[in-house]
Amino acid sequence: MFKLGLIINPFAGIGGRVGLKGSDGDTIRQQALSMGALKLAEQKTRIALSQLVDVKDKLIIYTVAGEMGENLAKSLQLDYRVICQAENPSTEQDTINAVKLLQQQGVDLILFAGGDGTARNVFETCNEEQMVLGVPAGVKIHSGVYAVSAEAAGLLVKDLVEGKLMSLLSADVMDIDEGAFREGIVKAKKYGYLNVPGALQYVQAVKSGGHEVEALVLEDIAAEIIETMEDDIYYVIGSGSTCAAIMEQLGLENTLLGSDIVYQQQLFTSDAIESDFLTLLSEGKKLRFIITIIGGQGHILGRGNHQLSPEVIRQAGWNNFDVIATKGKLQELDGRPMLTDTGDSDLDKALKGSKRVITGYRDYVIYPVGYVN
Repeated sequence: MFKLGLIINPFAGIGGRVGLKGSDGDTIRQQALSMGALKLAEQKTRIALSQLVDVKDKLIIYTVAGEMGENLAKSLQLDYRVICQAENPSTEQDTINAVKLLQQQGVDLILFAGGDGTARNVFETCNEEQMVLGVPAGVKIHSGVYAVSAEAAGLLVKDLVEGKLMSLLSADVMDIDEGAFREGIVKAKKYGYLNVPGALQYVQAVKSGGHEVEALVLEDIAAEIIETMEDDIYYVIGSGSTCAAIMEQLGLENTLLGSDIVYQQQLFTSDAIESDFLTLLSEGKKLRFIITIIGGQGHILGRGNHQLSPEVIRQAGWNNFDVIATKGKLQELDGRPMLTDTGDSDLDKALKGSKRVITGYRDYVIYPVGYVN
């Protein structure tokens, strides 16, 4: 079941039609309303969510009470859960709080309707792995996190719900000084990046060229992992040749059919077992697990890495597991999901959903994790 987070900024774009060049701040909102401005954000979000009606049995929407999402989900008869209330009228803090709670729910995607100000609010709270997408509803749309239209946003989400593979892109969060903008001066500032689903189909990005190119891709994946390693984290490098490329680049001895623990880019424990992980976790250490796909089968847990037991997975947290694979290996699955077989059916069900897969240097895709009875 796809878990979609939904946040609507009801005031997004309210100043546009009355020439106020923005909607940031209570004063501007009140002025816009006094001039007869209409709230259009929900209307635009309706266009996006209408694309999901045909797949509504495959998703659950987590949203905010009232006009920040609940009203629209209810009117479209979509399955939804209200995670929090909002002030009346709603504020920027309501958006920030909602993002926090949606991430706690483990949503696959946060869909938000607004403008650059809303994108900044989302950015303030989003963790680096959360996938988001904006429905363009504001006056100012300089950020690259928005779809080209509300309909395009809905169609893109529909593809994700249906399990179609997409790249994960880092997009700029931009905003301008509204006061200067009203004086005819554009001062844009970059605040950071958010992860958005790419519009290109996965198969168009697959590299070709045989084993030599695959070897180069493995080097790219290893470089991505090594560059992002932090000194206070213990990295568990899993079994398989894809993971072995990381150990090779680090110049460390590798257990091809087991898991090694690396700390500060040095070998900490070779061929580690379940108790090694549980001991570190009980001591409050941070662990991050690097795992890969069994070629042809699609398993990421329960095949060759049984030491990553249900207890280890639960204590460490699924968000601390990174999946790495070449796009060629993903293509071999022919659209079938990645699989887990931990020996705990409740855990396997809980792991079902979308997972980011590292496929190269600064190159990622979103791919489904399935569950088979």
